[in-house]
Amino acid sequence: MSELAQAQREDRAFFGQPRALANLFGVEMWERFSFYGMQGILLIYLYYSVAEGGLGISQGTATSIVGAYGGTVYLSTVLGAWIADRLAGPERTLFWAAVLVMCGHIALGLLPGLFGVGVGLVLVAVGSGGVKSNASSLVGSLYAENDDRRDAGFSLFYLGINLGALLGPLLTGLLQTTLGFHYGFGLAAVGMAIGLTQYAFGRRRLPPEANVVPNPLPPGRRPLVIAIAVAGAVLIAVLAVTGVLRADRLATIVIVLSGLAAVVYFVVILSSHGVTHVERRRVLAFIPMFVASAAFWSLYQQQFTVVTIYSDERLDRHILGWEMPVAWVQSINPIFVIVLSGVFAALWTRLGPRQPSTPVKFALGTAIMGVAFLLFLPMAGGGPGSAPLLGLVGILFVFTIAELLISPVGLSLSTKLAPAIFHTQMVALFFLSIALGTAMSGVLAGFYSPTSEVPYFGILGAVAIVLGGLLLAITPMLRRLMSGVH
Repeated sequence: MSELAQAQREDRAFFGQPRALANLFGVEMWERFSFYGMQGILLIYLYYSVAEGGLGISQGTATSIVGAYGGTVYLSTVLGAWIADRLAGPERTLFWAAVLVMCGHIALGLLPGLFGVGVGLVLVAVGSGGVKSNASSLVGSLYAENDDRRDAGFSLFYLGINLGALLGPLLTGLLQTTLGFHYGFGLAAVGMAIGLTQYAFGRRRLPPEANVVPNPLPPGRRPLVIAIAVAGAVLIAVLAVTGVLRADRLATIVIVLSGLAAVVYFVVILSSHGVTHVERRRVLAFIPMFVASAAFWSLYQQQFTVVTIYSDERLDRHILGWEMPVAWVQSINPIFVIVLSGVFAALWTRLGPRQPSTPVKFALGTAIMGVAFLLFLPMAGGGPGSAPLLGLVGILFVFTIAELLISPVGLSLSTKLAPAIFHTQMVALFFLSIALGTAMSGVLAGFYSPTSEVPYFGILGAVAIVLGGLLLAITPMLRRLMSGVH
């Protein structure tokens, strides 16, 4: 064992995990506070009437915007990963991406109308993409390849994400109902500023490779990259002005871009001469799990589209005569994650090499997500305010079990299966599956209505269960391709 690997194994200052995990835990917690706090009130801001403080956009267009925005966040992980691997290294990329996130929330808080939404969401999406891909990659760098603490460490990291996701909607939702939407958006900016400050003081604790550029871009190719970036920005501007990038088409456009980007990424990685035979087999094993992940997220991310509309129009939110803000529903899932992530981390740590393989975890997570959608059926067909709050709480509990079988495990898997020269970009490839699924959640939401709940929840739930079963069936083949990675 190398001296570095030995030192990493002996560093157990943060709940048995490396000390540097605490710093990454903190920046991601505050970034998620701002992200989910803003997203908790975004959809209703778009479709609430002007008299209610919103913009008065139709629900179908609003869900398309939210789905496209969420997909763009994860699509931007490709850009963040590329900058880290070719230009700046993961640590510097993460820091400046977090600055962009803060600027985006400031724009949402201060700039009026659709102009503020456009500027703010673009900045937050691009910045969050850079934070997510590089924070996860840096967490992976804290562990030696066969360190059994890795999955437990990612589960603790996921706990930090959900602490932010819990507090964000609670506080922004409270400000939205008492002072107005822009105060909620402003609070998200304050949260990101706190995260940046604590991260700036702890950057030195990260390992030296945090600033290493794994595959530097040759200086002679930089003018070409700049020209492509400028041309892309001009093309987007032209499409927006000419009406091609209509708001109701945005989610579909992000689906196409995410799918194309994923195909290109797999081709580039698999055809690279710098990838060994074993690494190539591992990437091939990742493809079915990429598909399962996209399917899972297309259902899970409907918390911010269909479940938000459901909470606003169908859910009885009255508690002892007081009506709970719509945004508070978004904090139910993080509560369960906070409770259960420690349980899952302890379980994986206790089982060690005897824990279920990653393909099995993915298969179970996908199928359980389908079960969660089927649980909407007993409450289907009622009128406004007829769905019991406890019923939705129970469904979101099942959401959480499925999530903990896929999300932190998927992040860990992407670092374990990553070829050496595509380490950060392999994490971005996992996030592309989330981008694809999140954008799909915006498109699928267009088919939801209170009168179509039985076919809507029934069909999507059944499809997810079937996909989980298929993945379970091919697990032995995937384990062979993974070549020793559990």
